[in-house]
Amino acid sequence: MSASAATTAGWADWDPLTGSAGAWSTTMQLPAGGFPAASVTSDSRGGVGVISGASSWLSQATPPGEDYGSSRDQQYLNLRPQADRPTSPSTTTYTFERPTPAAGWAFVLGDIDADRAIVTAHAADGRPLSGAELGWQGGFNYCTAAGSPSCTGVPEDVPTWDPATRTVLGNVAANDTSGATGWFRPTTPIKTLTIEFYQRSGFPVYQTWFASLARDIAGTVNFVDDAGAPQGVLPGATLTLFGPDGAELATTTSDESGQYIFPGYTAAPGYSVELTDLPEAGGEHPFGLVTYGDRVVAEIDLTSADATGVDFAARDIEPVAVSGTVLTDDGTPVPGATVTLTPVGGGAPLTAVTSSAGQYLIDQVAWDVDNDQPQDYTFSVSELPEGYTVSTVPDGITVEVGQEEPSTGNDFVIQAPPLLTGTVTAGGDPVAGVVVTRTGPDGTVSTTTAADGTYLFDEVPPGDHTVSITVPDGYLADGPATQDVTVSTEDLTDVDFALSHPGSIGGTVTDSAGEPVPGATVTVAGPDGPVTLVTDAAGGYFVGDLPQGDYTVTLTVPDGYTADVTERSVAVTGAGENWLEEDFAVTSAPVEPSERPAGGTVTHADGAPVPDTEVTVTDADGGTINTATTDDDGAWAINLPPGSYTAVVHPGEGYVVDGEDTITFEVADVEVTGLDFVLSTAQAPSPTPNPGPDPSAGPEPGPDGLAATGATVGSVVLVAGVLVALGVALVRVSRRKAAGAQREG
Repeated sequence: MSASAATTAGWADWDPLTGSAGAWSTTMQLPAGGFPAASVTSDSRGGVGVISGASSWLSQATPPGEDYGSSRDQQYLNLRPQADRPTSPSTTTYTFERPTPAAGWAFVLGDIDADRAIVTAHAADGRPLSGAELGWQGGFNYCTAAGSPSCTGVPEDVPTWDPATRTVLGNVAANDTSGATGWFRPTTPIKTLTIEFYQRSGFPVYQTWFASLARDIAGTVNFVDDAGAPQGVLPGATLTLFGPDGAELATTTSDESGQYIFPGYTAAPGYSVELTDLPEAGGEHPFGLVTYGDRVVAEIDLTSADATGVDFAARDIEPVAVSGTVLTDDGTPVPGATVTLTPVGGGAPLTAVTSSAGQYLIDQVAWDVDNDQPQDYTFSVSELPEGYTVSTVPDGITVEVGQEEPSTGNDFVIQAPPLLTGTVTAGGDPVAGVVVTRTGPDGTVSTTTAADGTYLFDEVPPGDHTVSITVPDGYLADGPATQDVTVSTEDLTDVDFALSHPGSIGGTVTDSAGEPVPGATVTVAGPDGPVTLVTDAAGGYFVGDLPQGDYTVTLTVPDGYTADVTERSVAVTGAGENWLEEDFAVTSAPVEPSERPAGGTVTHADGAPVPDTEVTVTDADGGTINTATTDDDGAWAINLPPGSYTAVVHPGEGYVVDGEDTITFEVADVEVTGLDFVLSTAQAPSPTPNPGPDPSAGPEPGPDGLAATGATVGSVVLVAGVLVALGVALVRVSRRKAAGAQREG
């Protein structure tokens, strides 16, 4: 089957995605007429959205494209896991406002490679669909099809489907590739559809498309005589279309040619069309019109072709016409009930079946023609739905001789069985798609909660009942999951249930350039104590399954960074909030030069340590950096940044430097050792006795050890040097004279 007409196939429209990481919502609507809108919720992490389809699409050469046309420039939804780790899937639930048709639509999961998806669905009665009912159509790679977007794929790179576990699995190696896609065509009406998306490696994203096929229903309303013979066509008749689930979808009116059409409805079975109203009495139809033959054409199938020839007929009313309604006490129509008008005193009863609006009309109600006298009639109703009882029956009527005026307002009031209703919430927020089961005198029935968390059982017989919920995955019962109730003749409301949902906390740590900071420590402290996390390669951290309570998230600032904000506070309620954007930003701190120890020893010439000796270190400009004092082992050390330095030792009292008193050195990347100094003990002069002056002893020695002649050692040495030099000069002069005399002789 090929969708060649643009009006018969189309892709879903999406409202903008609203919310934040961990709590997204939108609405999805397929273009096929009558297809129920879906409320969508997801706890995906951030970086998601409704995408335009301008850069990624399914071409007409892909398997879905062959039926639904190209999805280029058609919207789709991008989602991620709740966190990029295999144990933290995102859960996305589509809750349809009514059960979907059993055919005529599809959904597609794209970019399933380094990830996997679990697909589950429930019918309106809460029954989980089997893997076969989900309608897996196979895998393909949209990058390899003709007319594909600019992506590179491999034809063999396609996901696989396990119907037993309802799992779509990407390639075996969990490699991040492009275009791997699988698609489904459900074969059973669905009330809720859920996709759990798991990361297997990397940072996956998956795409979701929805598409539908639409076909037309058309026919003619004919005007016939009492025998059904065609007399023409009937314009102005009102027709109503009902969906496979019985919901009223649309109304239309026959045109001047008697024809009508319901264009573009989901290509599925189970539709019905009802001739709901006819032109008022007058003109060519003085008493009005009544349906001839079936008022409803049911089981209309649009699966493979348009439905044409869905025709109806009407004839003129023959007096007297008797009409009325069959409604419940709250005004709800009771369709399909049989109203019987029985002549008093005998005769054939007359019957009519109520319409979808609860209306009925019986004509050809005559007086007693044989005896030419009035005829009395009584009313009764039957074929009511199970559990319905009659509260009010209209009074009998009398048809007078020659009467033509209709008898109207002959209404029945019916007591419907009570309703049983309630709501399922988590932390005060509605929970859609929860299976609710009721067991009572009529057996066991189930339903699912709507998008607003409500559920309803109608036609509940009086008696004792047990109502229970199936706690969904990821939730806990916050109170009883089962309640015993007693139903009387009145509606029973507010049979409510509460759930709690574990929360989660996550975020990223990035630097001032927005780049991830892996390896940072984040501590999440709450009711169960602290949990220490380390950011991954993407700078992310995550912790799930958190109970209700207050939480503090603290960043330990990594070495080399600073941060303005290092702590955040959040609260998790029974709604199970997902706080997935608790981010931290850090800034690189200025790098201080790393200091290295430099030092050595101060020892005596005999090798013994010399404690309490000061060593001063100056920089290349001669500025003093620091002074160290040797310890008991004679060791000294100073921490210094890289550079050029000089160490100077300052001997204490009684010591002199034995060798160099300064050492020049460089500090680089390693410790500097061996800056050693050696000291000797200073020699003090021996004292000389002084008994007094001795004239025979000559003059006293001076301070330089010589006799006190008034000359110092220095001056004596200088004089001696001059005398020696003068003597040498005289010798040289005398030798030159002798040599000159020899040459003359």
